Amino acid sequence: MDFQKELLAEYDRETAKTRKMLEAIPADADFNYKPHPKSMALGRLAGHITDMTGDWALHTLTLDKLEFPADHKWEQYVPASKAALLEKFDRELVGVREALVATTPAKWDEHWQFIFGGQKWIDEPRGQVFRDMVMNHLVHHRAQLGVYLRLLDKPIPGTYGPSADEM
Repeated sequence: MDFQKELLAEYDRETAKTRKMLEAIPADADFNYKPHPKSMALGRLAGHITDMTGDWALHTLTLDKLEFPADHKWEQYVPASKAALLEKFDRELVGVREALVATTPAKWDEHWQFIFGGQKWIDEPRGQVFRDMVMNHLVHHRAQLGVYLRLLDKPIPGTYGPSADEM
């Protein structure tokens, strides 16, 4: 089995499913909506999803580590509109896909690190980081978005087969 070919195909499948879910967000959605006080707001969740498939994926593939000082304040992407969200999602997929194609077999085994405030939070082989913190993390948050859409009484597109709204 060609790991690179299979991972690229999976990335393409999962990002296509993710785009369908992002498209399901109503154009007039309230991006401040939270289903629970401890939940992320809808806009923050949607922005986080684009970060998984965009910046985070690209950094995982092209850098050996991502390091921030303890006083670093992360500026979470919150889209101004559904159109802006989809534009960013589509634009960033191109660069990530190119980086994914260019990642050599030896690079997958090299350790990738995430360091915040001098503490290593992640120090694992790049392939494991990409699997866990890009692919699996993406699926997790995409499912959360589906819950938000259901609670807003909006139709949910199928991802691994038809949804109840498509039957």
